[in-house]
Amino acid sequence: MIILSALMACTSLSTDLYLPALPTMEADLHGDSELTVTGFVVGFALAQLIWGPISDRIGRKKPLIIGMAMFAIGSVGCALSSSIAEVVLWRMFQAIGACVGPMLSRSMIRDLYGSTQAARMLSTLMVIMAVAPIAGPLAGGGLLKLASWHMIFWLMAAIGAVLFLAVLTLPESLPAEKRAASASLGAAFTSYLSLLRNTTFLRYTLCVTCFYVAVYAFITGSSFVYITYFHVNPELYGFLFGVNIVGVAAMSAVNRELVKRYSLPGLLRVATVVAAVGAVCLVICAFTGFGGIWGVIIPVFIMFSMNGVIAATTNAAALGSIDSAMAGSGAALLGSLQYGSGVVASLLLAVFSSGTPRTMAWVMGLFVVLSAVLAVGRHSTSPRTPLAAGAG
Repeated sequence: MIILSALMACTSLSTDLYLPALPTMEADLHGDSELTVTGFVVGFALAQLIWGPISDRIGRKKPLIIGMAMFAIGSVGCALSSSIAEVVLWRMFQAIGACVGPMLSRSMIRDLYGSTQAARMLSTLMVIMAVAPIAGPLAGGGLLKLASWHMIFWLMAAIGAVLFLAVLTLPESLPAEKRAASASLGAAFTSYLSLLRNTTFLRYTLCVTCFYVAVYAFITGSSFVYITYFHVNPELYGFLFGVNIVGVAAMSAVNRELVKRYSLPGLLRVATVVAAVGAVCLVICAFTGFGGIWGVIIPVFIMFSMNGVIAATTNAAALGSIDSAMAGSGAALLGSLQYGSGVVASLLLAVFSSGTPRTMAWVMGLFVVLSAVLAVGRHSTSPRTPLAAGAG
């Protein structure tokens, strides 16, 4: 359980740890440091589409071993970089390895559990992995006081090495007799067409994808909003960022019990509506200036906390609607769209940047509301609609 939590935290470790260093990197390397986030997200999203079918054919463990090795090597490359372009390239390489962590952790849970139990397990994992995004910005801000931003990537390399060794101890969750039996990898990739025709899977996937556009808008823009606009120091920024993850962890713990009593679609509807209320309040405060920095902190906390319910329920319900032999491809497509949403967020922030919290706020507000619309809309009565049965 601890190893799976650490693997799912690869994304947080790879982004949150160096968020306090973005302004420093921009000044030091004379380039747009937000591109390093974009480069990572592009690699993270696209590589999953390749790893998914591969893991359905050869199992989960081998891709995890290769991925953690690539994550460590990419971190070393970032630490040794002397320009934004080099960092972006190494971040993409790092992401190709890092993506197998959260993607195959979800697949392994799907291999072993049904939808409701999977939602409970994912909620448990999110409680444990919440340590990473809390500790990440705090550790990153602390390291900046002691050394340069390069040290942050050396720390990532060390974490990657530890994860590589830990993965060696994991058992294989997908036995040979349950693996995809397509004649070639090319044929295996056609599974994505089947997944896209499963409307139950697609609705849950688009719901979490829209929500994660908002999440990545905050991840990408928050350091500039808090540090540059509101003039908080990097250490306090790490604390303010971490407070949101406490909310995620708390709601994940609550969700673990709620899934015993309520349906996944019902929980998702409530969570997305609450998140939408928080996001709309954020937009109002950002455009009117009401509440100052608290007009950002409190609405973001409300919205972010709902991730503890939204991520677990959408992932479990989406993967529960497909056959186990396609769980790797399903998790890959889900993860690719979910984390690829960061590209949308980064581009919107870059194109419409205003030097105020307004751009971040309206991007978050728009996509959280879209997520709620998808969640409140009609769902199939069961999240476990078999893929073979056609559109859900």
